[in-house]
Formats: sequence, structure tokens, C-alpha cells
Amino acid sequence: MAINHSGDYTVAEWCRLWFETYSKPNIRASTAFNYNNTIENHIIPAIGAVKLRQLTSLHIQRMYNDTKTHGRVKRFEKTTDLSLSNSYVRGLHMMLHNCLQQAVKERLIPYNPCDNCRIPKKEKAEMKIIPPEKVGAYLKEAEQYGVLPIFYLELTSGLRRGELLALLWEDLDVESCILTVNKQVTRQDGELVVSVPKTQNSIRKVAVPQQTVELLIAGHERHPDSPYLFMSPKTGRMWSPESIARIHKKLLKAAGIDTGVRFHDLRHTFATLAMQSGVDAKTLASMLGHYSAGFTLDTYTHVTHQMQQGAADKIGGFMEGAMATAPEPEPPEPTEDNGCKVIPFAQAM
Repeated sequence: MAINHSGDYTVAEWCRLWFETYSKPNIRASTAFNYNNTIENHIIPAIGAVKLRQLTSLHIQRMYNDTKTHGRVKRFEKTTDLSLSNSYVRGLHMMLHNCLQQAVKERLIPYNPCDNCRIPKKEKAEMKIIPPEKVGAYLKEAEQYGVLPIFYLELTSGLRRGELLALLWEDLDVESCILTVNKQVTRQDGELVVSVPKTQNSIRKVAVPQQTVELLIAGHERHPDSPYLFMSPKTGRMWSPESIARIHKKLLKAAGIDTGVRFHDLRHTFATLAMQSGVDAKTLASMLGHYSAGFTLDTYTHVTHQMQQGAADKIGGFMEGAMATAPEPEPPEPTEDNGCKVIPFAQAM
């Protein structure tokens, strides 16, 4: 995009210039796709014609409010709910703030009008997991469907869906039962795209149980010439995220489990079961690809609260038992304040 040497940009001109010059070269392809979508479908239609120097917090606040209530792009006729989540609006704010902050650095505007805007609160959705007593039924249905290795691995590793589906056979060390996670698959413009994970912490090695490895070996024997750990029987390539999500829904229904449990909730199921089984937060954080054990503990507060209550109950039970079995102490002989022995009056007579 040509640079406006007068510096008299519209919001549309500056956002596009910022995206191409400052943002796109430094972010992942999937993030660039999302940023471009946000700029073209939300920011430009709402405030793109406003001169950058005349942009106010009120312009931006109204855009945030409208985006939250009916900003969803209608792709299908049946779509009726056009509202977007708080997290989407927060992401829009973060991107626009960075964009306008660069304009402040370039002295195109005196201050960042995003600073005075109010954004929706961070949502903390209730975490759903597959109930432990239903895990067996879920995996039995996966076995019936012919996809047991995929779902068994997910429930014993907690990988993100994109990481799971991008795995190659060479990523599995059969001898040491270690998986190398260094890529992910996402859909962009209708095409499956393999890219590096979002953060450096996501590139990791994950230990998996021997039973999982044996299932993966048996699964690979059905398509020994394929480089993929999980090959779609329809395409001969890796599974698409949408296909695996549809199968997951079918397995839930067949196993009598709430169909509101997302595929991503299998990751939460793994983490919850791991913590309840005594896996420490630091080890779990490294397995999940989290940046810190603190983040893991914050994410799974509901589990840690249960574990703390369990620990408190155990300590309480121990203390109660200790008190019950302790011998009764001998009553002390009465003494004066100065420690001298006191003779009872009856004995003194």
C-alpha cells in the first residue's frame, strides 16, 4: 500500500498500512488471517472513512458495542444469533490499540483513543469435561467407529486438536514412548495449513503411556505407507479439524454424554484426571504446553479447590484420630503461683 506522505490518513488507510508493514511480517499466517478479517469486516465498515486525526474514543466505543451485539458475519441463511463473544471484542481492542499506538509513535495522532474505551469483561466459561465414569463408554464408541487411537491419544496426552491432527508417524518415538509436538494444522480460506505452534512453549516432547503407543502402532499398520499418524480414509491425508469434531459429537451422543462437551474439553478432561491422580502442576504445564505452572493452576482452579478440600479433610481426619487415641493426661497437682506445693486444707488438719 502506498504511503500517504501528508500523514492525513483515514482509519482504513492506516489500518491496512499498519497491517502490511508492522504486523503481518511478524505474526503467524493464521493470526494474520484473523487480523485481516477483523480489519476488513469490522473496523473498516464501522469507522474506516473517519480521518485518523479525527478518530475519537466514542467512535471506537460504538464500534465495540455494535460488534458485540450484532457483529457476526452471516455466512448461512439459518444463522440468527449475530452476537460475538466478549473475548472476540477484547481481541479486536488489543489489535486496534496496537495499530493506533504505532500511529502515536509516528506522531500522526497525539494519543491513543482506545485508552478511554471500556471493553467487555474477560469471560471465564464453565469448564466441561467427560465424567470419569463415562470415559470408558466414550472410548468404546470410538473403537466401534474405528477411530480409537486418535481419541485414546487425546485423552492420555491433552494435545490441542491442531497439534494432534498434524502429527506424523516420525513424531512418535516408539521405544521411549515420547511424542514430539512441533506443528499444528488449521483451516485458512478453506484450505488446511500446517504451521508452527502459537508459542515457543507449545513446541515440546510429551510422554504417553505404553498402551497408547501400542494402539498407535496397530493403527499405523493399517496405512503403513502414509506419513501421517492419523490418516483420513476419505482423503488419504490428515484429518480435518471439522471432521474430527463431527465424529466427537457422534461419540458423545452414542455414549450418553452431554453433547455440549467440545473436542477441546477432552484436553480439559485429561488435565483434570491427571491432577486428581497426583500429577504436579509443573509437569502438567510442560505436557500441555502452558507457559507456567501458575497458568495451569489458574486454569484448573476447580480441580485444585477439590484437591485442597480433600487434603483438608485428610488432615482433619488425622487430627481427629490423633486426639481420639491419645491417652488422657494425669491431672496436675495444684500449686501456688510461685510454684510451691499446696497442701489441701483437710490434710493440714
